[in-house]
Amino acid sequence: MSLFKQAQFDAFAGRLPGVTFVDQWGSRVAKVGGKVFTLLNRRSNDDSNIVIKVPEETFEILTAIDGIDQAPYFAKRQWVSVGEDADLPEDDLKTYILRSYKIIAKSLTKKLRGELGIEIE
Repeated sequence: MSLFKQAQFDAFAGRLPGVTFVDQWGSRVAKVGGKVFTLLNRRSNDDSNIVIKVPEETFEILTAIDGIDQAPYFAKRQWVSVGEDADLPEDDLKTYILRSYKIIAKSLTKKLRGELGIEIE
């Protein structure tokens, strides 16, 4: 399984409450409550990356890893781009995607979270 393939990306992100997908910017974009929390950038068949939102302290740690950089075109510094060649195990990538989802879901109104069936600890 590889999250860098659209079917696996959709299956993993799509199991989270309130998630919708849209194809934009040449990417497969996963949103919760209309807000982006991750995207699969399909630059070519052999060269894809996943973009996620991370806390500031995690940003510093992750961008020190080969294959992980600040995400281009995202105005805020706390978005990273994880390349397929990054030295990051897939289970860790899944954890970071879940954290990104929670960060964005927490920014939604309590009412919208309730409508989407989202429970945040």
